[in-house]
Amino acid sequence: MGEREKYKREVFIPYFQAMVDADGRSMRKISLAAGQDHTAVRRILKLGTRPSRDACIAFAHLFDVDPNEFLQKAGYEPLAFFDLSLADPNEFSPDVKRVARELMKIEDINVRRRVSESVLRLVREMFTGADE
Repeated sequence: MGEREKYKREVFIPYFQAMVDADGRSMRKISLAAGQDHTAVRRILKLGTRPSRDACIAFAHLFDVDPNEFLQKAGYEPLAFFDLSLADPNEFSPDVKRVARELMKIEDINVRRRVSESVLRLVREMFTGADE
């Protein structure tokens, strides 16, 4: 199966649409904020155009999501550069790994982001005594 055949609009478009909706800016402003031409978001969402690898990475950075997750949703192979599993497995405690695995089970990116932010806020409050 070629790379083009791996792109599933029915998977990618709702994933991307949820991020665009949560952002609140216009499609034009999101496109420009990601360093893309002003019609990039519209072409992806309205025409079903597959974003390039570079565009995927740019949008992932803009929306603060795992670039490999974004690439895979767009039908690309993940890049080792972004693969956190390549980190030294001794670097994280089993407890941290368990929390990360549970967070990754949350498929809705916006829900996962909110839960992650809540966990971070809780940790900060516990160790600093203040909400940052």
